[in-house]
Amino acid sequence: MRRYIVTGAPGAGKTAIIRQLEIDGFSVVEEAATDVITALQARGVMEPWRQPSFIDQIAALQRDRQIRASCQSDEIQFHDRCVACTAALATYLEYPVSSFLAAELERIRKNAIYERQVFFIRNLGFIQNTDARRISFEETLRFEKIHEETYSDLGFELVYIEPGSVENRTCAIKTAIG
Repeated sequence: MRRYIVTGAPGAGKTAIIRQLEIDGFSVVEEAATDVITALQARGVMEPWRQPSFIDQIAALQRDRQIRASCQSDEIQFHDRCVACTAALATYLEYPVSSFLAAELERIRKNAIYERQVFFIRNLGFIQNTDARRISFEETLRFEKIHEETYSDLGFELVYIEPGSVENRTCAIKTAIG
């Protein structure tokens, strides 16, 4: 099974691309951070990213989703983010890398869970905020740079997907995987 990561800054269009890949018949694994934020906000924690345990909660959900998805027989899977993104988020939020996060990073490296090629979705030039996404465009640019550095430091090869229509961006990804 080939597992590809789709990543980029908040609001870059990853979810729309993931949805199109799913419509096109590919198996997808959902992003974890938004679901963790939504669940914690439903419990009254309005800014869960201010809690250091937030990072490990995301990493644990990502691990669980990746392991469940590994039982599928699909030839290709697209993952909306992965634990490397969570490491980038920890850096962005100025949290230390926990032992759990470090172990997850080592697990994906040691077991070659993901393809080396990572589809890095470039920002669209603006940001649309939601309850879970409260970040300025300037901050998305800083976060985008941290993502690039994190993936490069972890030995991944970034395949940049430039701004454009969802169809063009999805076509670029499908062309890259052959």
